[in-house]
Amino acid sequence: MIRPWLHMLLHVLIPGLAARFGYPKNWKTAWVIMLSTMLVDLDHLLADTLYDPNRCSIGFHPLHSEYAIAFYVLMLFVKPLRIVAIGLMIHMMLDGIDCFWMQAIG
Repeated sequence: MIRPWLHMLLHVLIPGLAARFGYPKNWKTAWVIMLSTMLVDLDHLLADTLYDPNRCSIGFHPLHSEYAIAFYVLMLFVKPLRIVAIGLMIHMMLDGIDCFWMQAIG
């Protein structure tokens, strides 16, 4: 029961920490940009069950696919897109951790 709440909390806190330490002069703007990457979860609207706390997003939803993640990695090398890419990669890593946690605790 704590896993979904902790997962959502981390989706706010980790980008905040990344923004604070990675972009100290403009951390608030960087944090908002990284938080906006949560819009990637709009692909959940395409799923038959909109939200399933026991479903792994990675590999299931189109914007959480291996191809999408590869594109997000490439975005890291384009300076104007870097903050967005960091936010997306944090999002995917946290979703991946959540998938691992689901399997570990059943």
